[in-house]
Amino acid sequence: MIDTPTHRRWDPVVKLTHWAVALAVLANAVITEAGSANHVWVGYALAAILALRLLWGMIGPAEARFAAFPPSPGRAMAHIRDISAGRKTEHRSHNPLGALMVYAIWGTLLVIIATGVAMAGLPPGQGAEHKGAPTTISAAPIPAEAGEDEAREAGEREGEEGEEGPLGAVHEAAVNLLYALILLHIGGVVFESRRQKRNLALAMLPGGG
Repeated sequence: MIDTPTHRRWDPVVKLTHWAVALAVLANAVITEAGSANHVWVGYALAAILALRLLWGMIGPAEARFAAFPPSPGRAMAHIRDISAGRKTEHRSHNPLGALMVYAIWGTLLVIIATGVAMAGLPPGQGAEHKGAPTTISAAPIPAEAGEDEAREAGEREGEEGEEGPLGAVHEAAVNLLYALILLHIGGVVFESRRQKRNLALAMLPGGG
């Protein structure tokens, strides 16, 4: 059975969040240094972008809502059978396999963001030193060099614990999983574009439909 052909059209918010997430992931993968202030800020921006997309999944147009592409392994298996049989079915939103991929990417991003925030804490510049916390005066002056050395060693220990501890391990594993999912996602788009004889990626570009 072939549905009535329709041209998929994504609204501007879906397009914006899609490419913003892609740019944020790319920036933290190849431009910023892990654990740096820029890396952390890009992570917070990624969290805001993902929050907007998830909110849009509840209040956006029909094609963008979660109800349009529910995660369903059964429907995904049926879609695989359609592919094997050469049947082509149009979907107003993501096809069942694509829907599973979307939720997998979102879930992985949530893990990355949650572990990153847990390790980084408040955004840079928003710590206790900026909240007017009282300082204590020691009875004996501490040499500046000794204080700097202790602070540096404490920072290195904290960084090592964050990067090499359980949270760091989960964060790194989730990032590697995300890269694999992105490659599968791109491969799926290329495969479906050839199968449907239509460039599906154009629908996600400005002015595309």
